[in-house]
Amino acid sequence: MLYQPSTLNCNGTILSLEEPVVMGIINVTPDSFYEGSRFEGKTAVLKQTEKLLEEGAVLIDIGGMSSRPGAKVIDVAEECQRVLPVIKAVKQTFPEAILSIDTVHAEVANACVSEGAGMINDISAGTLDEDMFRSVAALNVPYVLMHMLDRPATMQDEPVYEDVVLEIVDFFIREVGKLRSLNVKDIIIDPGFGFGKTVRHNYQLLQQLDAFSILGLPLLVGLSRKSMIYKPLATTPELALNGTTALHMLALNNGAKILRVHDVQPAIEVIKLYLQLKNSEQS
Repeated sequence: MLYQPSTLNCNGTILSLEEPVVMGIINVTPDSFYEGSRFEGKTAVLKQTEKLLEEGAVLIDIGGMSSRPGAKVIDVAEECQRVLPVIKAVKQTFPEAILSIDTVHAEVANACVSEGAGMINDISAGTLDEDMFRSVAALNVPYVLMHMLDRPATMQDEPVYEDVVLEIVDFFIREVGKLRSLNVKDIIIDPGFGFGKTVRHNYQLLQQLDAFSILGLPLLVGLSRKSMIYKPLATTPELALNGTTALHMLALNNGAKILRVHDVQPAIEVIKLYLQLKNSEQS
């Protein structure tokens, strides 16, 4: 495995990745796939943020646009109206919290970082806004580069790969090269579970997750309550926590450094047990 950076500079706050960490999800949207992640109004958001931080999240990912299969990309004005008041309120109330803005729009990313966000999480890898990569370089905050086939509205329309792992590794090599040419320093990669992949594709990625270590970059994994869990179990997102927990252990064992989750406490427990297991191997 290539060298991986052990710290990230999140708008002046240093985040250690010596051990895996948890990113808690807060959606200020009316239509995200999991109802339990949706929060409306600053009071509800602040209460949930406090809960996620108390349970051990070191990152709070705030999104104003649903990226569920079939979702449409909303415009900048609507997204800013949803997320900017929330970013401001959370940063004022919890100044030590590291906030991530989940957006495909460079203008939204700029506005949120100016209000204290310390990370940009872009499901589109710059494909939905040609200014995104240049903005990331200028903002000088960590950037989550995620793989998605096409866009949310069409990504699940019979996705096809010859070799899903190899093609996504090649994608990251190409896009990381573009970011490095712009002098982007802190890059996190996310293979994009559920974003233009069948259930089979998702499990192939999870099984071969360590292939991404060739890039020498921190790996973020977003498996929480997704259809790759509840479809094989014939349940729903609401009943997918146990399956999520099981797959988190496998993801950690295969190199994940950041778990992006709806349920922080169970993810923290998985990390603790994973570290216990790794420590026992070294003793």
